[in-house]
Amino acid sequence: MKLVLFDCDGTLVDSAHLIHEVMVRTFRHFELDEPPAAATHSIIGLTLDTAIARMRGLDAVDAQAVAMMAHYKSIFGATRLEAGFQEPLFPGIDGVIAELSRQDELILGAVTGKSRRGLSMVCETHGWTETFFVSRTADDCPSKPHPAMVLECCDTTGISPADTIVIGDSIYDMEMAKAAGAYALGVSWGYGAADDLIRAGADRIAHATTDIPHLVRQFRP
Repeated sequence: MKLVLFDCDGTLVDSAHLIHEVMVRTFRHFELDEPPAAATHSIIGLTLDTAIARMRGLDAVDAQAVAMMAHYKSIFGATRLEAGFQEPLFPGIDGVIAELSRQDELILGAVTGKSRRGLSMVCETHGWTETFFVSRTADDCPSKPHPAMVLECCDTTGISPADTIVIGDSIYDMEMAKAAGAYALGVSWGYGAADDLIRAGADRIAHATTDIPHLVRQFRP
């Protein structure tokens, strides 16, 4: 039995435009300079308070980062409903998830910097409410690259990290996988460069969504 843990933003759904818009509105609300898109892309995958602190040049979360996180969460849902700010699936990912879900030897899960509510919204939108047997979010665990998300999913399923594949688009996903003792499968269509993922510990890189089933089948603990 293998556990396959998917990151969400940048791996399953293309949410960069939405995340950046909400981040800009949040910075504007606190009368701070609006961040460039590249700055937003660089923190996707981190939990929100840590991400906001880093975007402000801080090494640790402060009271303002917590306040900004609360504001971000308060406006996220309404912004997501505006035209042009949905979170579409990356091409082909729905078929990949369907294919993997049919394989009895695989258990699928999600490990994401989204809130629990944010992950639920994605799953409800795309018909995945029963797809992920286990999941951990920013509400449950420390920010990536801390290994807690992976290790807690392993504990819940009874599958060891050595039998676990983490699939993600950021260096934080790769570092988290390696810290947990799991296999790290990077994807090149998200917000992290393939070379950066390799430097962060990626064992393999999927360059198309349709590469994932083959690379999962090739994985031998």
